[in-house]
Amino acid sequence: MLIETLKSLFQRDLNRLCDEISLYKQEENIWLIERNISNSAGNLCLHLIGNLQTYIGAEIGKTGYIRDRAAEFSLKDIPRTRLIDQIDDTIDVVTRSLDLLSEENLLEIYPILVFEEKTTTQYLLVHLTTHLTYHLGQINYHRRLLDQPEV
Repeated sequence: MLIETLKSLFQRDLNRLCDEISLYKQEENIWLIERNISNSAGNLCLHLIGNLQTYIGAEIGKTGYIRDRAAEFSLKDIPRTRLIDQIDDTIDVVTRSLDLLSEENLLEIYPILVFEEKTTTQYLLVHLTTHLTYHLGQINYHRRLLDQPEV
């Protein structure tokens, strides 16, 4: 039951991420940093993709994904269409990877030490949903603050 809930939440919020990136009136504003905002929506999007592709895709789904976390925050001006394609791919990877799990697998210790202490797989997956939602809210706020139409 938890696996289906997690799949639903990841699909919902990754689709919302697609929507947020699509809603920018000016594509270049996806990469805008100004005032006291330290990360662009584009970099947060790349970070979310890298995070889920690593902890769910590579570890659970055995996709072979290799993360470049530094690039998630240093790359700039990736076309919106490419970001959306990467989000769509992440939805597919997350769904297929979670389909490999049983309810018993959720109670096992997650094989990578992510925090200071070992956690169960279900704890890490729930954390990943809240991490996604946290940054999704930042992207929404970034868009509404910085993507103002030119006057």
